[in-house]
Amino acid sequence: MSDAHDDADPADGAADHPAADGLRTPIVAVLGHVDHGKTSLLDRIRGSAVSEGESGAITQHIGATAVPLETISGIAGGLVDPADFDLPGLLFIDTPGHHSFTTLRSRGGALADIAVLVIDVNDGFQPQTEEAIEILKRTGTPFVVAANKVDTVPGWNPQPDEPIQRSMNAQSDRAKSDLDDRVYSLIGELSDAGFSADFYWRVQNFQRNIGVVPVSAETGEGVADLLTVMMGLSQRYMKDEMEIDVTGPGAGTVLEVKDERGFGATLDVVLYDGTVREGDTIVVGGEGDAIVTEVRALLRPRPLAEIRTEKQFEQVSELSAAAGIKIAAPDLDDAMAGAPVRVAREEDDVDRVVADVEQEIAEIEVDTADEGVVVKADTLGSLEAIANALKEAEIPILRAEVGDVAPRDVSIAETAHESTNQVILGFNVDVLSDAEDELEESSVRLFAHDVIYQLVEDYEEYVDEIERQQQETVLDKIVRPARFRILQDHTFRQNDPAVVGVEVMSGTVQNNRAVAVFEDDEPTRVGELSGIQDQGEDVEEARPGDRVSVAIDGPTVGRDIEEGDELWIELPEKHAKILEQELSSEIPADERETLKAYLDKRRSVNPFWGK
Repeated sequence: MSDAHDDADPADGAADHPAADGLRTPIVAVLGHVDHGKTSLLDRIRGSAVSEGESGAITQHIGATAVPLETISGIAGGLVDPADFDLPGLLFIDTPGHHSFTTLRSRGGALADIAVLVIDVNDGFQPQTEEAIEILKRTGTPFVVAANKVDTVPGWNPQPDEPIQRSMNAQSDRAKSDLDDRVYSLIGELSDAGFSADFYWRVQNFQRNIGVVPVSAETGEGVADLLTVMMGLSQRYMKDEMEIDVTGPGAGTVLEVKDERGFGATLDVVLYDGTVREGDTIVVGGEGDAIVTEVRALLRPRPLAEIRTEKQFEQVSELSAAAGIKIAAPDLDDAMAGAPVRVAREEDDVDRVVADVEQEIAEIEVDTADEGVVVKADTLGSLEAIANALKEAEIPILRAEVGDVAPRDVSIAETAHESTNQVILGFNVDVLSDAEDELEESSVRLFAHDVIYQLVEDYEEYVDEIERQQQETVLDKIVRPARFRILQDHTFRQNDPAVVGVEVMSGTVQNNRAVAVFEDDEPTRVGELSGIQDQGEDVEEARPGDRVSVAIDGPTVGRDIEEGDELWIELPEKHAKILEQELSSEIPADERETLKAYLDKRRSVNPFWGK
């Protein structure tokens, strides 16, 4: 990649010899916001592959769809020449979205070698788009953008299954210009997220810039380009990483733990290294200790043409990476989604493999605190992702586990001292029926979502609301600062109680508050407010500019207080401290000014008053 020309086409300048046995298929994850067309795009690729190849040309594995190089070449037409490639094709993870991406890990990183970020050209970036971008950034996974739904551009003239540039050439100037505007708007959003991007045919260095491929999952336009770009990127930049010992012990990641009739608990596994065979000893990450068991059966769905209508499995004796497969074995009930699976070929190897598996799980262990929230997630990978998000948001975690919400989780959450921590955050999990009963009877609040950032945001909004309510409660009990002036010729009663007309100058005058006058910056209490009336009606408080009559128990007008005097609500020192240090943002500006004036007077005599 010494010059720009070499990098201009990711499918250019590949191998001179046929596919090598030791190169595995690159694993492709498909990410994007809900309804942006992830599943439709996968379905289109599958459908194109089936129609292009023989009935068995495309292999439907558990959780993955393998599209061989020859089939890709058939779909891509002249864009892909099989003679230029060593890699055997592409393996698409069939569980679309960021969920699968966070689920699948291998040896401490993302399992996917490359990703396709699907974005609706009409909608642009949406919440799950942004979350996917964050995951791609964090894992450093190379990706291409599929700018989907080009067929919805006004005036678009569909060219089914055509390469996108050929399709664009068949459009009116207005439709082409409209698509350009939409794609460049996406490119701008990618730039804001820290990625340099352009139409893929304008990208010279795919290691520095993101290729954007306009596509239509509906019409198939651009799908050939997308497969070509992914194949080329994999061949050019990932060939070394695809080298595996095919005959070596298999290594994979659990996608799901499922019950199958006749087999009990089984594992849906994406295998990324080596081979797994019937009879192999395997080590699987479990909820407690690692599980050591023996493969009783390896299952995979029948070819794609059949699986569309019936879910039947065929048994195979072995399978090599990269592939998806179902493993049936004893004692898998406690296996965890997202956990590693390793084959241990030699008996004396088992302890070492167990140690490796437990070490890999230990690396995902979440930092917990003595006080915090309870977190439940569907897989180890998503648990790791949500723990990272909570750490960034400075939200402490009391306990974090894989699995559905159970009664024990409610009990643990209820032990939190702070009400804001009596919370369970559930990501992509169900609530067991007995846990629902516990939740209804407890003070624990459950937040559940399938978007990590939304889960965190919902919880933060809840905390803000709780704190606001707590502050309002405190504020209701706190003496508020205020100063007011006795109006001339407004003495209605001299004493027992004194009743005078006043004008509020600043702050909030409330009933049943001590009243003071300042002399040499020292307050002298003169009495207590026992009533406030506005035009003959009793009121609870008065604000700046209000003219009201007040009853003050204690003083006599003409002796203790005079018309024209400036009176203050006397603040207890503890209240003044809380107002200044905790509730300053909760009170109006005029109250803050009144508080400052009051504190300045008190601190001119005692600098530490109210601190």
